[in-house]
Formats: sequence, C-alpha cells, structure tokens
Amino acid sequence: MNAPLRILIIGGYGAFGGRIVELLDADARLSLIVAGRSLDKAQAFCRSRPKAAALLTAATFDRDAEIEPQIARLKPDIVIDASGPFQAYGEGRYRVIEGCIAQRVDYLDLADGSDFVAGVKAFDGAAKAAGISALSGVSSFPVLTAAVVRRLSGDMSRVESIRGGIAPSPFAGVGKNVVRAIAGYSGQSIPLRKNGGMTTGFPLTEQMRFTVAPPGRLPLRNTLFSLVDVPDLRALSDLWPEAQDIWMGAGPVPEILHRLLIGLAWLVRWKLIASLTPIAGLMHLATNRLRWGEHRGGMFVEIVGKDAASRNRKRSWHLLAEGDDGPLIPSMAVAAILHRVLAERKPPPGARAATGDLELEDYEALFVSRTIYAGIREDASTAGQSLYRLILGPAYDALPAEIRQMHDDAPFAEGEASVERGSGVLARMAAKLVGFPHAARQTPVRVTFERVEGREIWTRAFGREAFRSRQFAGTGRSDRLLVERFGPLEFGMGLVVEESKLLLKLRRWSAFGIPLPLWLGPRSAAFESVEQGLFHFNVEISHPFAGLIVRYRGWLKPGGTSGSAGSDNASPVRETQAFGD
Repeated sequence: MNAPLRILIIGGYGAFGGRIVELLDADARLSLIVAGRSLDKAQAFCRSRPKAAALLTAATFDRDAEIEPQIARLKPDIVIDASGPFQAYGEGRYRVIEGCIAQRVDYLDLADGSDFVAGVKAFDGAAKAAGISALSGVSSFPVLTAAVVRRLSGDMSRVESIRGGIAPSPFAGVGKNVVRAIAGYSGQSIPLRKNGGMTTGFPLTEQMRFTVAPPGRLPLRNTLFSLVDVPDLRALSDLWPEAQDIWMGAGPVPEILHRLLIGLAWLVRWKLIASLTPIAGLMHLATNRLRWGEHRGGMFVEIVGKDAASRNRKRSWHLLAEGDDGPLIPSMAVAAILHRVLAERKPPPGARAATGDLELEDYEALFVSRTIYAGIREDASTAGQSLYRLILGPAYDALPAEIRQMHDDAPFAEGEASVERGSGVLARMAAKLVGFPHAARQTPVRVTFERVEGREIWTRAFGREAFRSRQFAGTGRSDRLLVERFGPLEFGMGLVVEESKLLLKLRRWSAFGIPLPLWLGPRSAAFESVEQGLFHFNVEISHPFAGLIVRYRGWLKPGGTSGSAGSDNASPVRETQAFGD
C-alpha cells in the first residue's frame, strides 16, 4: 500500500488554509500537515475536524525563519503556501519557493498579488532542473478566470476584451491578510491594459455594475464592482495578447461599506494619504461585523471577440454559490491540482503562474457536490426570441414543452380558474388598484398576448373582468430580470427553473419610478407548471399590512397555434403571474 501523500499547508489554520483542509480531509490518501507560527492554533484546528479521513498533523512553520531546514524536518511531498499577504513580502519574498527547489519538493501558493505571481517565472529553470513544479496564483484569480476564458473563446478567432469579478457573500468571512492586501493596493497605481495599450489603473477607484445570473437560477442583486490588483491583469495579457482591455473587480456588500472604501481609495489616489494599510485592522473589523444581506455570492467572466467569420460575439459565464460554499471556491484550484496528482497527472516541472494547469471541467467536478451553480450566456441578437427565452437563456429549453409553447407561439389561451380575494380594507384597495378579479369558485379565463417592440402586453380576462400588464426585459439595476408594470407600479422578477416549474421571484419594485425597499413590498408565490399535460398557473399575492390580496390558480390551453383549437381572430395572448415571489 502506498504511503499517504504528505501535504504541508503553511497558514493551514487560516482562512484559505483552513478551507483547503476542508476540501481535502475526506481523502484517506492524504496526510495534511497544518502549520503556522502558533502550534496551539494548529492543534486546536486539527481537533476541530474529528471526522477527517486524512491524517491531520499540527506543526510550527515560520516563513520568516530559515525555510530549507523546516521543510527538511517535515518531509512533505508538496508545500502549499496559504499565508500572505503576498503583496507585503519584501526582500526574500520567494524564500519558500527557493527552499522547495533546494529540497526538490513541489510547491503551490494562493498568491493574489500580480507582481508576486509574475515574478515566479524567474525560477522556471531551477525548478525544471530540480524536477519539481512551482505553481503560483493557484486560486480563482487567475486560474479559474483563465479556464473560463478558454471555454468561452473556444470557437473564437480573436478575444478583444475580458472582464470579470467576484461578489462574495457578506457572511463569507474575510481574513486579515486579504484585508491587508486590499488596504495596501487601494488607490495605488498599477499597470492596466486598456484600449490596446498599457496604462495606469487605480484599484478601488474604477467601477462597473453587473448582474451575476446563471441561467435558470435566482440572480444576485445587481452589484457594484471595483477594480482590484490581481494576477489576471498580467497573466491574461500573456495568454491573450490580442485583448484590447482586461479588467477584474470585486463587489463586496453591503454596498454602503464598499462605497466608503472607494472614498478612502480616492484619498490615496489624490495623495492626500499615503496608504490605507494603517487602518487595515479597522477595515477587517468593519467587514466582519457590519454585514447584512443575502448569504450568497457569485462570480462572472465576460468576453467580447470575433468568431471564425469575423462576426462580433459577446459571452459571459456566471457562477452562483449559496450559503457557506462560496468561500471555498478560491481554494478549489489547489484541491483540483491535488486530485490530479492523486490520479497520477502531476503538473509538469517548471515555475509559472498556474493559468494553464487546470480546465473548467476540473472545477465543475468540485461544484457538483456543493450548492454552486454556473452557466454561460450568449448575448446575441434578440430578433425572433420570446421574452422569456431571452431572459432565461439556455435554461429555457429545460422547461416542459407545454410551458414553452405558451411563451413561444400561443397568440391566446383559454381555460378555467378559481379566484380568492382578501377581505381587509387594504387588501380590497390593493386589488382594486391593479384590477384583480373578484372571488369565484370556477370561472372561464381568457388570456391574450401582444408583442410591441420587444415588450409584451398581457390581458387576463376572468369571466367579464379583465386586467392588463406590460412585461419587458429589465435594464440597469433590473438587468437579467423580467419587469412587469401595472400602471405606476413596476416589479422586477427573477425567472427560476426548478423541478420542471417556472418560478417568478420578486427582486425589485418601484412606484412612480421610485425604487422601494422589498420589506415594504408585496409577498407572492407564483409559478407555472404542467399537470396531466395541461399548462397550470398558480399565483398568490399578499402583503404584511394587508394580508391576502388575491389568490388565483387554474389551467390554460393555448389557442391559435398549430394543432390547437380557438378563434383565429383573437388578439395575440397568453397568461402568466402578476408578481413574483
């Protein structure tokens, strides 16, 4: 029986090192040496994982002391440097790499500093002579981004622009070294590729907005991203030298704290203060104490280029991570490389940024066991696309045919429904404002649809009562949402495909064009489904102050389509929910 693969993790009980252990300790083929300056902390961390199948051993390791004797004492097969901040290392910043080369031990790090990662290639010859690999930047930036760009650009002849960003959950927990790195480069000058040449960028003072929306999943809220100093800014330039623009950002929330950080970065850029490093401790405290919002995070990569026929192409990759799984993603590159090593697919010798050592499928194999979802969107011509297909993208094809027929080509639909109404004064007023029908145990329903310049007008007739709304694809803060308008009220909804159902979930709302907080808005459960071969709709709308406003549910048969019955002179029509959840 082969001996376990010995892995020395420097900073093994820290934020990133601990997550590496979490990803690896179920594998009995590994012996993980959890190391750092404090033996007590290393031992406490090992005790906190009693179910580990891998052998966990606590050890001391000081990267400021002599490196080679420490490596010789611990006898690892691979060294992982998960400490940092790598941007702050001064003279002797590559001492761990040098020690690994001297001891002929493979090396990985999670460096997020562009200068540090770029400098590793200076050890390429020595690493090859020693027969070891020294891989730097083994994290989301730049390994995952590079793998995504390769996937997105597979059939392109030219990549002209690359943008990307990470939006962590506010509850992810940010380590002190990460905050120290951000404080160190905020507002400082860095090289940045823009408009085909190299210029100067200033982290945290340049912004963009983006909505992370994997097809068929509930999108993240539209997020403000700020430029960050990460290895991608140089590493992706080496891989795609024809790219005119390369930009990478981070979108921390709550946004009010993000904007405060932006303001401080401008003070550095204007040279009113030298650096944010002196307040890194305060930044760390604020980041980990003042947090609210959804416990979910995401990532995106967007490219623009040309295909073989020189046609313009724009594609984006979206990743969504629910709950506590998002913080694991930066450490997944290390786990994926070690899985390759265990499968006897060891990285070739040499020292380099690890941008070519993993592919997206290596990550996808790790995503499937977590609540992590990813997908690709193609921003192509909208001509001939139905509104729902446009918003859902590839996820639209996962819907049952009966739902797709209703949204693609049914000019009208007819069926039956039951209607319940709230009895309170506020409920009756709200129902009257929108025009919801009165209560009925069973009533005929006719729904018509009209498409006008990319917008859809929905007219729902319950018996002799009817109400109308307009639906369209959201823009700006409502990007990737379906927006439905009832007079002065607008509701932005995420379209979610779940267990052969189409759910509409409320994400934004406004009155007279003024955005309003969600806690003040309506609540609803709205979905479309198929039962016994028939399209069914189910809508329930309530409000914390008014109680139930309306609940209507029923079935519809499409009319005016191939093989369906109905009046040929009916208006174009269709039925859906009034609001979202």
